[in-house]
Amino acid sequence: MVKIEKIIPGGQALGTLKSGKKIFFWNALPGEIVTDYQVTKKKSHFEEAIATKIDRPSPFRVEPLDDCYLSTSPWQILDYAEELKLKQALVVEIFREHSIDIKTPEIFTDSSDYYYRNKMEYSLYWNLTTSKIELAFRARGSHRKIPITKSSIERPEIFTAARNIIDDLNARHEEARKYQSLLLRCNQKGEISGGLYENHQPHPVFPNLTDTILGHEYSYSPNGFFQINLPVYEMALTEIKKHIVTDQVLDLYAGVGTIGLSVARDRHLTLVECDKSAYTELARNITQTAYFENVRDNGSGIASEPRDDGRERSGSRNKPLSNIFAKLAKSEEVTDYIAFNQTVILDPPRAGCDHKLVDKLNEIKPEKIIYLSCNPSTQARDIKLLLDNYQIEDIKTFNFFPHTPHIENLVILSRK
Repeated sequence: MVKIEKIIPGGQALGTLKSGKKIFFWNALPGEIVTDYQVTKKKSHFEEAIATKIDRPSPFRVEPLDDCYLSTSPWQILDYAEELKLKQALVVEIFREHSIDIKTPEIFTDSSDYYYRNKMEYSLYWNLTTSKIELAFRARGSHRKIPITKSSIERPEIFTAARNIIDDLNARHEEARKYQSLLLRCNQKGEISGGLYENHQPHPVFPNLTDTILGHEYSYSPNGFFQINLPVYEMALTEIKKHIVTDQVLDLYAGVGTIGLSVARDRHLTLVECDKSAYTELARNITQTAYFENVRDNGSGIASEPRDDGRERSGSRNKPLSNIFAKLAKSEEVTDYIAFNQTVILDPPRAGCDHKLVDKLNEIKPEKIIYLSCNPSTQARDIKLLLDNYQIEDIKTFNFFPHTPHIENLVILSRK
């Protein structure tokens, strides 16, 4: 028997074996007694497991909607109001681990804690009994595929389209082993794009989708990066926009431009993105009067601009510049763009900001830093390094991914 002590950052439940070794569970909640479990990873100093039998269930335990919940959204067992409180507490704990004391942040959510994902990637499972393909997910902690008949975290249009594609494959007597996965994306209008990835074949280019965010239309590729939960993302952007107080704005890790272009398109805005595919989408999302500079520029006075087909066209560098400028580069390689009287927007990947960028922010001390993060742990690490020159003005948490441990956190830093 193992008593669950708490939920840790990362989403697992912590217990201690009789030997003193720590064990991390899925499918368990604080206060519960795990009487049987399946070990998925065993190391010298810890184990990971899935609880299969519970004594004294938590009063906050609820019946999960999906049989496949451990694969897709392992917190379906937790009452939603309690999930929101837990995520607030985890943000406080994570920052405290980095010696930063904060008040419990306000958490934002909408009324749709199910059927919210606008993108899903499914595995394909071959049923030996029926000789047919079925939709599937990977079992947590394993490469084993679990066939599914329903899933409640993606928009219903996506699951319906996925079932139709599987039905078509079975009507043509296709085999699952031919395919790597099935990726589908849906915009707010319910329009679907995406399709099958075949094994040993280049990934196909699917038709772009468009969505409107805070009144502005954006184009994006179904298999590229774009926010998964747009209604809650708009809540985050609305909060960010409140803190844009300078005329100069620098949007680093800009992706396809949805943050900077939604909150600061009326300012002198510079957007920096290192991924060429995302940069091409960014170019589509900026007005034609904007100026683009490709890092391949050889000083000839010719500016390279992405075309709709991803190639490049050239134009005179002497044309009038608009208020929006885009740069294809790594954010830590263009630190000379950072200015004193400026707002810097950071939305880095899970690994957080490069140390060279953090050092430059400390050196230049821009007026305000707006830091949106999908990983509060690396966010707190980076912010700790900035606190000699900055103070935390505001913190807000957003539940982009209900019924999962994932947390999106916004921190506003103002210069001391």
